Amino acid sequence: MDSKKIFGLQRNVFFTGLTSFFTDTSTKMIYSVMPLFLLSIGASKTSISLIEGIAESTASLFKAFSGYWSDRIGKNKPFMIIGYGVTALITPLYALVRIPIQVLFLRFFERIGKGLRAAPRDSLISGSVPKNEAGKNFGFHKAMDNSGAIVGPLTAFLLLYFFPFNYKNIFLVATIPAIFGVISIVAFIKEVKTKKKKNDDSFHFKQLPKKFYFFLSIIFVFTLGNSADALLLVKTAETGIDESYVPFVYMIFSTVSVLLAIPIGKISDKVGREKLIVLGYLVYSLVYYLFGRFNNISIFLFLFMLYGLYSAMTDSSQKAMISDVVSSDLKGTGYGLYHAILGITLLPASLIAGILYDKVNSDAPFYFGSVMALIAAVLMAVFAVVNKKKTVEVA
Repeated sequence: MDSKKIFGLQRNVFFTGLTSFFTDTSTKMIYSVMPLFLLSIGASKTSISLIEGIAESTASLFKAFSGYWSDRIGKNKPFMIIGYGVTALITPLYALVRIPIQVLFLRFFERIGKGLRAAPRDSLISGSVPKNEAGKNFGFHKAMDNSGAIVGPLTAFLLLYFFPFNYKNIFLVATIPAIFGVISIVAFIKEVKTKKKKNDDSFHFKQLPKKFYFFLSIIFVFTLGNSADALLLVKTAETGIDESYVPFVYMIFSTVSVLLAIPIGKISDKVGREKLIVLGYLVYSLVYYLFGRFNNISIFLFLFMLYGLYSAMTDSSQKAMISDVVSSDLKGTGYGLYHAILGITLLPASLIAGILYDKVNSDAPFYFGSVMALIAAVLMAVFAVVNKKKTVEVA
């Protein structure tokens, strides 16, 4: 573990956060306007959801692969360089898009990049810090990630405000921070020495603890109702606000998440991940219920703030929990399976949400998401009780 620290953080954690800041600035510039862009070239709500679902789900296979293979060779940095590099190469190509199917292909390949980097990146962070500080450090990474999600939509808002409906400018400008993200990895991140798995030491699912799979089943239930944020932006646009302000609204969510990510990460180190995840799911359930119940921009602004609270509570806590329950030589595999479940489930989740939006009404997908989050919260509470009971028995 590198003894040199930057602002009290391990060098790897800081520069991994910086990489995520640059990359998320780029991707969120694009993501915050993509629903509007797709609508402008003839895509339906179902098509928008399907594009996100197919891209995330297909690429999720690479998340499981990269996590397992990074454990196999004992290295994480090569996967991060390739993964972030793919995103930097794909980004300017959005400026050439003319029909929705082209977005699908670009999103698919860009998500492969995320699939290659996500699990090894989380494994690198986990391997760079003490276990009792995992929540704080994943909280910092989440904060940096969402800081990019503030700067990105804000930049997109300014570009749309001064150059209405000129999405090409956004796609080209977004390429710049993506390139800086790759430079940050190559120049400043150091490989964490881990135990290299022997060629004859094949992985078996039984090597991971049963409670890890219970946890993944809860993630599956929750994610089934957690469709792409694109539909939140579409419904926000349908309130009648100027389209240039939609990225600005999305920025509110990211700002709240940034402000709360590190403090909540530290809290999770002290009070336990399970409690924060349960509370986060309940907040999500409330947010989605109210998105279905109302169609008012003032209410939506408040809901995006609550949505940021949910994000801060759950994302870093879920990743830190994996660090707690999975052994050090299987962390990459554990994070790979976690990201794979998220990605694979997003396809049916997005398809269900898109069909409900187009075929039933604009409220239905949000009510569905609210119910699934409520079920997941109950299951997570059961997980906490069972896990605590087993810990006591062992002690």
